[in-house]
This record gives sequence, structure tokens and C-alpha cells, in this order.
Amino acid sequence: MSFFDEVYEVVKTVPKGRVISYGGVAARCGKPSAARQVGWALHVNPDPERIPCHRVVTKDGRCSAAFAFGGENEQIARLLAEGVEFADGKVDMEKYGV
Repeated sequence: MSFFDEVYEVVKTVPKGRVISYGGVAARCGKPSAARQVGWALHVNPDPERIPCHRVVTKDGRCSAAFAFGGENEQIARLLAEGVEFADGKVDMEKYGV
């Protein structure tokens, strides 16, 4: 299985209304220093309906300005629709992180 496929499998496990950081995904794939590569994988997500890349945020809870499927505002809208709350433009990682 390729690293990108591993990323997609991890992201599929993030429940609705929760988030994970890029570094968290990388760590679960066994490559804790590969957060940037996680971003690359999500940028070319082959199935956004089944691989909820909008649930991946930065380590401090910020959304990606380069969110591949509609931009940062779309990512925020998707998370809000799932019940994730924002304070000062960030998700509370202790409350919503997995």
C-alpha cells in the first residue's frame, strides 16, 4: 500500500464532527515527520465523498488556505455543518481532535 493510500485509510476513520491534524495522520501512518506529504495526498484526494479530507486541520486547529475542494471557507462550512465549532478561527483540538 502506498503512503497516499495509508493516508486515505486513516482519514476515513475520522468520525463526523471530529478532526485530526496533518501530523496526526502522518503519525498514524508510521511516518510522524511526513505531515507535508499528508497535505499532498489530500490535495489529490481521489474520492472526497468517501475520504473526508475536510476533517484534517493544522496542529493548532486552523483550516487549510489551500483546501483542494473549494478553499478554506468550504472546509470551514463543512466542519460547521458537522457540529465542529470555531473560536478565533481555530478548532479546539482538545475538544474535537481524535
